[in-house]
Amino acid sequence: MLQKIIIAILDWFYRPFKGYLPRQTFNYAACGGGNTVFDILLYFITYNFVLNKHIVHTGIIAISPHIAAFIFVFPITFLTGFLLSKYITFTESNLRGRVQLFRYGLTVLGSIVLNYILLKVFVELLAVKPILAKVLTTVIVVGYSYVCQKYFTFKIKIQDKAS
Repeated sequence: MLQKIIIAILDWFYRPFKGYLPRQTFNYAACGGGNTVFDILLYFITYNFVLNKHIVHTGIIAISPHIAAFIFVFPITFLTGFLLSKYITFTESNLRGRVQLFRYGLTVLGSIVLNYILLKVFVELLAVKPILAKVLTTVIVVGYSYVCQKYFTFKIKIQDKAS
């Protein structure tokens, strides 16, 4: 039911973009953007109100509040991102759910590594201002992520006609 509601909302917002943007690309951007907003909101609440900006002491190590908030929020938005991709954006994929989830994890890991490398290269090697470097990095990583999800994580497996 939630899937139908989300798709109906996306259908309404898609109308002005219909002639310019493929439906799947629009859904990817909308779901990714929505999940990003959710991630930031959840991070803000966790950092400011759950952790109250205090260091988290585990008994073994102390974790700064901004990192602890990230650790808390990441699994939640990882899961919502996966579910939105699976049930809203890339619904045609016939791969098994556990295969998709594993591949999604690899894609996200690749995005994190790519973010790190690109920021280092842009800022430290090419002397690009950090904000511009982040914008450039985001554009590249979003492109990478879309291609990986479409052709790897949620690809359509061609059925063998002999079987």
